[in-house]
Amino acid sequence: MKILVIGNGAREHALAWKISQSKLVTKIFVAPGNAGTSLEPMLKNIPIQSTNLQKLLSFAIAEEIDLAIVGPEAPLLLGIVDVFRKAGIKIFGPTQAAAVLEGSKIFSKNFLVRHGIPTAEYNDFTEVAPAVQYVREKGTPIVIKANGLAAGKGVIIADTLQDAELVIKGILCENAFGSAGNRIIIEEFLEGEEISFIVMVDGNNILPMATSRDYKRVGDNNTGLNTGGMGAYSPVTFVTNEMHQRIMTEIIYPTVHGMMSEGSPYTGFLYAGLMIDRYNQIKVIEFNCRLGDPESQPMMLRLKSDLVDLCLAAINRELDQRSIIWDPRPAVGLVLASRGYPEKYVKGYKINGLPVSEILGCKVFHAGTVFQDDAIITDGGRVLCVTALGENMSEAKNHVYQVSSLISWKDKFFRTDIAN
Repeated sequence: MKILVIGNGAREHALAWKISQSKLVTKIFVAPGNAGTSLEPMLKNIPIQSTNLQKLLSFAIAEEIDLAIVGPEAPLLLGIVDVFRKAGIKIFGPTQAAAVLEGSKIFSKNFLVRHGIPTAEYNDFTEVAPAVQYVREKGTPIVIKANGLAAGKGVIIADTLQDAELVIKGILCENAFGSAGNRIIIEEFLEGEEISFIVMVDGNNILPMATSRDYKRVGDNNTGLNTGGMGAYSPVTFVTNEMHQRIMTEIIYPTVHGMMSEGSPYTGFLYAGLMIDRYNQIKVIEFNCRLGDPESQPMMLRLKSDLVDLCLAAINRELDQRSIIWDPRPAVGLVLASRGYPEKYVKGYKINGLPVSEILGCKVFHAGTVFQDDAIITDGGRVLCVTALGENMSEAKNHVYQVSSLISWKDKFFRTDIAN
């Protein structure tokens, strides 16, 4: 089979790397890919951006692609699944109508309420004055979210009324997130343990994946701005079998059945960002319509099943005939980023130490990297994700931090508390 993986981040590198282990596969293309995917033996980068649907479709037809797998959210919201399906090309991911679960936070929140799925108390606004008044009534800390996509950076926790007012004005008046911020949601600040609960869905049947947890804030001890994610680990040990079943019953089943009842059956990876409070109450923070990044990286290291077979089973609505096998060992992924991320940062620095990192048994997945003059150069905010298995979480974490210390470039930074 010929496979097309769409995207250029560490998530897509991890997906393509895992797909290359499938006995069903003969060739894998990554569009557009990065320096890391170009170094993998079975992978070939294709210089087509993930949002250029017509060029991707033309390539898929010309190359007779047997299966396309979508990494990032942007092409899903543009309708790539609908476009490929119409052309008769198998593709794993939700339709444009189903992907609105991630694309519009207001739709998502209203959907949760319609189907009795627990979530934080909220309201939505398009004007500053009523939004500020709402914060004044509810108190701080409080969470302010841009309605649309903002690369994981559109959620801000305001600790004071003054902070909240600045954020609200920044989004609604100063276009901090462009059209994604034409409307905002303001919701209660939830406290507890946050987890990423990801499942595969075929429209009706659901296959849970391994639990994971990511670290969204840029600084140690969960300080600073939200990012796309600074690290992750899998599995999450405090999610017991009983808690797992409750998540399926209270959150996942009602979501999948709700999408079907509203005429947008869901196929693809479904990611529920959940908060579990001290009373073991579960609430939905957000939905993503794809695998998490960086959660995918430790998850793909642990996945022992054939990912291609699982995706085909989902497309054929046969997920009820599949199970997933995981390596029992935990895995940790640590993001190495450009200083200044998630705000302004400089690109174009040469990365040193990458060959050594592979020898030590870690897998380094590339994100913002490119080849230039036979060197690997930084080309993004999140640059690499150093990932490792261990006999226990402490060992996996130690492997990751040991290798990360050997990789260098000007302005490299990372959190020091991932998987603590």
